[in-house]
Amino acid sequence: MKLLLILVLLVVFAHADDKPVTCGSAVKLTHLESGSKNFLYSENKNLGGGSGQQIVTWIPDRSASGALWLLRGPNGEEECDAGTPIRCGSKVRFTHVETRRNLHTHGIQSPLSRQQEITGYGEDGNGDTGDDWVVECSGKYWMREKPVRFLNTDTTRYLGGSNNVKFTQQNCGHGCPILHHLEAFGRKQKDSYSEVKVELGVLLSQ
Repeated sequence: MKLLLILVLLVVFAHADDKPVTCGSAVKLTHLESGSKNFLYSENKNLGGGSGQQIVTWIPDRSASGALWLLRGPNGEEECDAGTPIRCGSKVRFTHVETRRNLHTHGIQSPLSRQQEITGYGEDGNGDTGDDWVVECSGKYWMREKPVRFLNTDTTRYLGGSNNVKFTQQNCGHGCPILHHLEAFGRKQKDSYSEVKVELGVLLSQ
């Protein structure tokens, strides 16, 4: 049943290529530099070092249910109206659908690239301002299938990844639960490593 629901959501989104991304939508973000084959992912497992918060990576599996993120308004403000188009330059939160933790960053180094950790943080969708991201895109609205960047309001680092920064047996061990995932990191530079797009999900409209 769960898999069937996910497939239905993906079909719904597949017919909305020319529409703006909207508040209340559940989306999958794909990383452009790695060939749009890796999706932002989390699950109920914690980092073994650093902050010890929930793991967030890029996973090469477009069907993974752990890659769905709910789009919400920023921390401390009223929830945005479902179906409202998200404007370029506005602030959003990404709440992980399965674990209800928010996409988050802070000053702690990431384990592989030594940039900034990206984690899942908070309880039941409630966190802090480290969960707020500015949508950097061209035009009036954030559009599906168009490149976009997300700048964290607390640390001024971009959500990023790299096809060359991957968890392997050498750097993560033989029993690594995130083997072959790409590291998600907060990046200072505004470059190709921080470009993403929405490819799958369910798009709400008013």
